[in-house]
Amino acid sequence: MDIEALHPVGARVTGTSLPDLDPDALGALLAEHGVLVLPGQDDVGDDDFLAFLRGLGPLAFTTGETPLETHPDLNVISNVGRDTPPRSSFHVDTSYVAAPPAYTALRAVTVPARGGATQFSNQYRAYETLPEPLRTRLDGRSIRHVVTGLSPDDAGTETEAWHPVFRPHPRTGRTALYLSTAARCAEVGGMDTEESAATVRELIEHSTRPDNVLDHRWAPGDVVIWDNACVLHRADHAGVVGDRVMHRGMVREHVRPRAAR
Repeated sequence: MDIEALHPVGARVTGTSLPDLDPDALGALLAEHGVLVLPGQDDVGDDDFLAFLRGLGPLAFTTGETPLETHPDLNVISNVGRDTPPRSSFHVDTSYVAAPPAYTALRAVTVPARGGATQFSNQYRAYETLPEPLRTRLDGRSIRHVVTGLSPDDAGTETEAWHPVFRPHPRTGRTALYLSTAARCAEVGGMDTEESAATVRELIEHSTRPDNVLDHRWAPGDVVIWDNACVLHRADHAGVVGDRVMHRGMVREHVRPRAAR
């Protein structure tokens, strides 16, 4: 297995296939790099993709997503048949629950002729480069994350949750700046509505500045998995030419390091 670090976040992993990956080693790589790009997985179908995800832990599924008919633990992300492109802002998956999904993975099914990259921000670096006055002002505060795009009846039992702005990684304890799209960040603890909104905007702008974002341009056979505790992500739907179809799966819990023997 060869590992090539990417800038400003992520690593490209070659010389291996999904069935051969060790979950503990994968968890360590994800905690360090945030995003893993695994090219050349042309022989991997949905059965192998699901087995790979289940090897990391129990699966998660977001209410309101479109399940894959043959594999309902996966969901479909597609622009096929749409009159207008999908919309995507930088976000963390399902951050409005108390225990958000640890990992999200995409398998490229159909890659467009042009465009359709997925973008990732380095939230470790976002925290580490925060201006000191802002860091001091936010120390110890939390953000109330709320569900969007679903009615309360459709969203299920959890529709909001508080998470620390400076959130320790569940596996390593390393601190990342934890937030989601502005619409889901309803309130910063101890701030009024206007100050909360301005602060969230400032944090998102800081996190997603160009020098802190990786553009992954998809190729056939790509599988990409990322750690929701330390990256934001979005799909860039501008200027896409051709069909873009991905199968997505999520893992509920972070891989914990094996105890030393």
